[in-house]
Amino acid sequence: MKLDDLIHHTGEWLKGTGPHSNIVMSSRIRLARNIAKIPFPNKSSKKNLSDVAFAVDEAVQQINMFKNSLFLKMGELDNVDKQFLVERHLMSHEHATNTDGKALVVSSEEILSVMVNEEDHLRIQGLQSGFNLSETWKIVNTIDDLISSKLDFAFLSDWGYLTACPTNTGTAIRGSVMLHLPALVMTKQINKVLAAIAKLSFASRGFYGEGTQAIGDFFQISNQVSLGHSEEDIIQNINGLIRQVIEQEEQARQALLLQNRPMLEDKICRSLGVLKNAHIISSQETVELLSMVRLGIDVGMVKNVDRMAINELFIMIQPAHLQKIEGKKLSSAERDARRAALIREKLGGK
Repeated sequence: MKLDDLIHHTGEWLKGTGPHSNIVMSSRIRLARNIAKIPFPNKSSKKNLSDVAFAVDEAVQQINMFKNSLFLKMGELDNVDKQFLVERHLMSHEHATNTDGKALVVSSEEILSVMVNEEDHLRIQGLQSGFNLSETWKIVNTIDDLISSKLDFAFLSDWGYLTACPTNTGTAIRGSVMLHLPALVMTKQINKVLAAIAKLSFASRGFYGEGTQAIGDFFQISNQVSLGHSEEDIIQNINGLIRQVIEQEEQARQALLLQNRPMLEDKICRSLGVLKNAHIISSQETVELLSMVRLGIDVGMVKNVDRMAINELFIMIQPAHLQKIEGKKLSSAERDARRAALIREKLGGK
């Protein structure tokens, strides 16, 4: 498997399947782990970082779930390749910068990835479609056990897993769910919902996680602290909160259909019309229009487009993906034209 093969592959989390996939786009579990007796990445020498990358590569090669996986050294990738991996949610923005000693492991189905030498020696990630946090945890827990049988992780009985950031110490688990909440945004209830989430010590972030703004009415909700809580308790707490948010979004959608159906139908149809006919379009406008079309599919107003196609477009129209498709670097104007052509092709426009 090569990096360029991913452009022709649909990641598992984009398939639009799983529980509550009309509202929940994806579920992710990420574990922070560090190898015992080696300084954290921010205190490591280049040799330390190289040793960690070599040890992780050797370990994952022995695990069947990583058969045919990619092992990528960040220092060997150009900026487009690194941004491409960020756009696919396989690694963080931080991992694409200061690339000395950094690497990335990606499983063939893109369900699993491991960032090597980001903030911690390992960030083990599982990513699945729909509201599937418990199942995602089972997969990641299995991988964690297999890797820990080959690498000695830094762990103290009183503190749990030791991490570069104190808030991750303990179980070092971060569970997050990507939700599509257009009705709560349109009915102006979203700020109240996000404020309630913050009071419960959960974080809400944008489409690309920490440090990013919400675009296309997508919000990532995750736990902030893991110390003193078991993995099961953390996941149960996230699940309980997400169920409440899903219920509020469903109620807001029903209210729009009952009270403002003509307005909603007009907004959805206009969005689909622009996408099918535009010849120049920015990524920001595209994401906002795709959000409305996705809502149209979910409430039954758009019949001939499936959710998976729209989910894929959210990723394919991003700058690095467009350049990977073309096989060359594109200016901003060229990307806007290529983006419009791709959308017309996928949606059957003119």
